[in-house]
Amino acid sequence: MKILKQSRFRLNLVSMSIKIRLAEENDASALVNFNQAMAMETEGKSLSTETLTKGVKAVFQDANKGFYVVAEDEGKVVGCLMITFEWSDWRNGWFWWIQSVYVMPEYRGKGVYRQLYEFVKEKAKKTGSICGFRLYVDRENKIAQQVYKKLGMEESNYIMFEESLW
Repeated sequence: MKILKQSRFRLNLVSMSIKIRLAEENDASALVNFNQAMAMETEGKSLSTETLTKGVKAVFQDANKGFYVVAEDEGKVVGCLMITFEWSDWRNGWFWWIQSVYVMPEYRGKGVYRQLYEFVKEKAKKTGSICGFRLYVDRENKIAQQVYKKLGMEESNYIMFEESLW
């Protein structure tokens, strides 16, 4: 029975026509919607559409802020992530921070995030100065933690501290 379930899962993956690409500015509304959905799901927060739209568009207007990657199914954006940059003097290289990860509920568990992550890893290899990837995840989001571990990421020794000025 277990093998049959795995086979169905694989067939489901094969039948999806997911395309991974760098996001373009005309994807901004989907990115805004995804960020709002993620904030509500993970933290119960309602984000200002106006502020979030400005924040998303700022990434497209200034490549130093980062870049977005999207997953698309038949022309519809179904998932995304954002990469931002951190210089490491210890490694003389860049860490790419994975942020704003979102996959539409009906696409979860189907390998969409894996494809996004593999796209980012391939882009990092081509860039050449990337020493690793980092992300933060809510302590209670056990499903996401399992996904990240399954893809080869490990929990770090660092604890994140924050002081919000807004």
